[in-house]
Amino acid sequence: MKNITQVDLIIHNIGELLSIGEAPHAGSGMRGIGLVKNAALAIDQGKIVALGTDTNILDKYQSSKMIDAGGKVVTPGFVDPHSHPVFVHTREHEFAMRLAGKSYVEIALAGGGIRKSIQSTRDADEELLFSLAKKRISKMIALGTTTLEAKSGYGLSLESELKQLKVIARLKEELPIDLVATFMGAHEYPAEYKNDHASYLRILTEEMLPAVREQGIAEFCDIFTEAHVYSIEDSRMVLSKARKLGFGLKMHADEIEAMGGAELAAEMNCISADHLGAISDNGIRALGKAGVVPVLLPATLFSLRSKTYAPARKMIDSGLPVALATDYNPGSCNCDSMSLTITLACLMMNLSPEEAICAATFNAAKAIGKEDRLGSLECGKQADFIVWDIPSYNFIPYHFGSSHITEVWKHGRLIYKNQEQLLQA
Repeated sequence: MKNITQVDLIIHNIGELLSIGEAPHAGSGMRGIGLVKNAALAIDQGKIVALGTDTNILDKYQSSKMIDAGGKVVTPGFVDPHSHPVFVHTREHEFAMRLAGKSYVEIALAGGGIRKSIQSTRDADEELLFSLAKKRISKMIALGTTTLEAKSGYGLSLESELKQLKVIARLKEELPIDLVATFMGAHEYPAEYKNDHASYLRILTEEMLPAVREQGIAEFCDIFTEAHVYSIEDSRMVLSKARKLGFGLKMHADEIEAMGGAELAAEMNCISADHLGAISDNGIRALGKAGVVPVLLPATLFSLRSKTYAPARKMIDSGLPVALATDYNPGSCNCDSMSLTITLACLMMNLSPEEAICAATFNAAKAIGKEDRLGSLECGKQADFIVWDIPSYNFIPYHFGSSHITEVWKHGRLIYKNQEQLLQA
């Protein structure tokens, strides 16, 4: 007599199941997506109990809740490890300025860019910021994001930074996905300290960082290390203080020029170094030796009309575990789609579909320190997955401009279902 195990849920008749499991997920291992055809998933108490061929799973497990996937494709839910969703106004006028020939740095130095978002964020109450961010993140969920890192950084004062982080904490409670909060008081120098960086650095390290840590509302500290914002020396000071207080460390590094940001990320044992559009060969080697995850943001470079992109191919061939993120923000990259990010990574950075999907799932989870429970479909991990009405996983980067996601599941619970109604003839 067969020993049949009862579980909460079985998803069967899956045409292609990408587990993204078992491979090393770095270098050539990023091509190992754990593809199973004619597959099934057994889920219990929000976690994956077993996965394999349809016949094998149905022979060993049964459930009162059986869902026929109808031959669709199933992948892990997207993990977006770099976003800025808490703000008031978008900055589409700057998009028009870039089309007219202005550079990102020129716009920033003229009072636009990040500083443009600061005053409206400071003036807004918590309810407004919450309602706007909730609407934005709900769209991201519909596009397959099941885990999101969200940064502050549009207030640059103690009161407004705490306000943004409180909004993220509320979103974490109300939305059905995992949110990871990052404090980014070092996103820019506010206008009132434009010519007095030392005073703002003192406020940042002696007042803001301790207050955020005391309230326990941010897991990471991030900093924008670039020539027109925080120098290497300033960044080292801020990150050192943050590390002493117990924050995990992240960096915006070498986005515009190779100024040693990646090397500093390695020196400080950051969990990730993000952007890296201009990283040097020495920076790539430093990240590899220190085990820092490079998080690449191709949609940002696409939006900025960059002629060059981060050297993703060189990073992967060097054995690095490259990750992808949207960089969703009001200015340089108003992109909320991890699918589009995957497409751009393939077209503009020469990633294969397998590498790009791995970068948007397991390696993205690694970039926020959650790879032990997120980012792949493996036994014991959270049942976070996407159901796609597509012929194969290669269709994900191939198709862009609309979504073929029919369902999004989190902790084994359906959190989004495409309600698109066909027009009747």
